[in-house]
Amino acid sequence: MTPILHALEHEMSKLSQMERKLAERILSSPGEIVHMGITELAEQCGISAATITRFCKVFHFKGFPDFKVKLAAEIAQSDAAPQEGGSSYQDIMAGNPLSVIVEAMQANHLASIRDTTSLLDIGRLEQTVDLLCRARRVDLYGMATSSIVAQDFYQKLIRIGVNCTAFADSHMQITSASSLAEGDVAFAISYSGETPETIDALLCAKNSGASTISLTSYGSSSLASLSGISLFSSSLEKGMRRGDMASRIAQLHIIDILFTGMVSRRFGDYIPKLEQSYRNVRQFRHKRGGTE
Repeated sequence: MTPILHALEHEMSKLSQMERKLAERILSSPGEIVHMGITELAEQCGISAATITRFCKVFHFKGFPDFKVKLAAEIAQSDAAPQEGGSSYQDIMAGNPLSVIVEAMQANHLASIRDTTSLLDIGRLEQTVDLLCRARRVDLYGMATSSIVAQDFYQKLIRIGVNCTAFADSHMQITSASSLAEGDVAFAISYSGETPETIDALLCAKNSGASTISLTSYGSSSLASLSGISLFSSSLEKGMRRGDMASRIAQLHIIDILFTGMVSRRFGDYIPKLEQSYRNVRQFRHKRGGTE
């Protein structure tokens, strides 16, 4: 199942009766939907065209045409996946030899990156890169596993001279968010999109006047609906034994895209700083006899 279809199935219980009829129709034959017009689909489901448009926006699409384009791309990608080794995520099993584990981890991470890439909206990525490049200050929020992703982004941004801090403590998140203002950016990371501490921090930052960005798994969530720009990673990973492995890789994939986009956008400003930080680290590490 593709990321979009998985999200529709996962969010079914939250939908209204009319929206549920539409979701069920899409799930029953997604290949037909991409060739239908909005009026035809509305008539088949016994709903209005406006309901379809609102439904698409709930799932973060610009409208029905945008939904069809992205769904068609995912279906094509899914059809090609078996030739590339499949896209189903594999859970941890008792007694697996390391050779099997190596193949399973590779398959999981490749599937996560592929599924996440299919969800990327270039327009939103461009807006995010623009905000981060112009920001006076950047706050990064993430709890538990998401804090690791926030720390990774922090270590990247600090090397190019961006004024930023990553917070994993809920009290410090609120304290810092309270001091943000217009021209600042709050970037919140939560796979579920429902982490209370992260939601509170982003809401506080928004109320303080900062621009807000979220990175969550694909689907409707409190954090995504709260943020000015919503970015999404694949939501296909299941299984309590995985320790959020593939989801972390998916989030890091997006962080790498954003960082590379920033450096590419302001190459003349950021590359000298990146090179200088590299030289200084090498100089002082060698001076103290340290090793990487």
